[in-house]
Amino acid sequence: MPTIDSPPTQATTIRHSEDLGKLVRQLRADQGLLQIDLAGLAGTGNRFIVDLERGKPTLQLQKVLDVLDLMGLEVVVRRKGGHRHGQ
Repeated sequence: MPTIDSPPTQATTIRHSEDLGKLVRQLRADQGLLQIDLAGLAGTGNRFIVDLERGKPTLQLQKVLDVLDLMGLEVVVRRKGGHRHGQ
């Protein structure tokens, strides 16, 4: 899948679906795309992009990951604070 230009180079901590929605909305706007443009590029309906940007918590995970990938983003999971449990 091709990617959209200029994803952020620094890590962003996401703790809520609304945080992810705000990030997607900001990146989309920074790239001069409308929601319908992103939906077309991602092969989803416009409603999905609207719901993603609003932070709807029940969206299909794989579709969310596909949109993030298209935008040049990846999800990295690590322990909070970088410490192992029990240390």
